[in-house]
Amino acid sequence: MTTIRRPIDDFLPARVAAAKDTPWIPMSHEKAWKPLRFLEGGRGFVELLRMQPGAIMPLHRHTGEIHAYNLAGTRTLCTGEVIGPGDYVYEPPGNTDWWRITGEEEMTALVVVIGAVEFLGPGNTVIARADAHSQRAAYETWCAGHGLPVLDLSE
Repeated sequence: MTTIRRPIDDFLPARVAAAKDTPWIPMSHEKAWKPLRFLEGGRGFVELLRMQPGAIMPLHRHTGEIHAYNLAGTRTLCTGEVIGPGDYVYEPPGNTDWWRITGEEEMTALVVVIGAVEFLGPGNTVIARADAHSQRAAYETWCAGHGLPVLDLSE
């Protein structure tokens, strides 16, 4: 018997995460995030980030690259650049910055984080760190505390 290979047989299966199935997890009264994927081996994570008008993303440094696509709202970077809906920002490893939500609308962005985000205090000392492991732990803790199932958001 001859086996017929179809072109689709060469494709790997997609991992679909329905964003509607993951919760918004508050970081404060001004910020929340929604996990979409935790990358293999702790390489990074993918999230939706939502911040209210006037909220500030404090001074932070990236150990790896960041890709951010604004879906709604406006933010102004510390460099003065205004990022609105449809704008894409790439931040290289080592980039240090801060930014503020400007305008009247909440900002929502799709963010891909490779490596970690290190939040900086006086003298550029690291006072907090967000990476794939800490974000996964926060997601699992949130779900457990709210009676929600923990979805497999791994690669």
